[in-house]
Amino acid sequence: MSNSNLREFYDRYIAALNVRDFDVLDGFIHDEVTLNGTAATRDDILAVLRHEVGSVPDLHWVLTNLIIDGDRLGAQLINTGTPAGTFVGVQPTGASFEVVEYAVYQVVDGRFKHMAAIHDAEEVKRQLAGETTSASSREGQSQAVWSEDANGPRRSVR
Repeated sequence: MSNSNLREFYDRYIAALNVRDFDVLDGFIHDEVTLNGTAATRDDILAVLRHEVGSVPDLHWVLTNLIIDGDRLGAQLINTGTPAGTFVGVQPTGASFEVVEYAVYQVVDGRFKHMAAIHDAEEVKRQLAGETTSASSREGQSQAVWSEDANGPRRSVR
């Protein structure tokens, strides 16, 4: 797939996630995949997604950055939601969360073959418990930021 086709492919995937169209999501994933380095099946991936949106009915993904390198995608997303069931080990409190997710994929024959994602579950737990991370506790921490322009992907630290 070309870069523009991969971008459109990923946009359609996120759109299907956000409307919970599992019939459409089924078409994005190979029968046998790896998820975070572990062998899995399409049904395993769909079960994970169904569990997440079952726990967080308003779970929403917003793509903030996408880097494409051949058949590989690197995505930065903002995930938001208010759990109605246990999520990251926390019973629902009525509190909402917002967390950055980083995901890496390999697309083979028009479907995800390798999938990996990470987010700060401890930050989600803090938010659901009503705790905040103060600016002073983040002092001295740098944040790597990736962006893409006409010259390709760039990394900056702030």
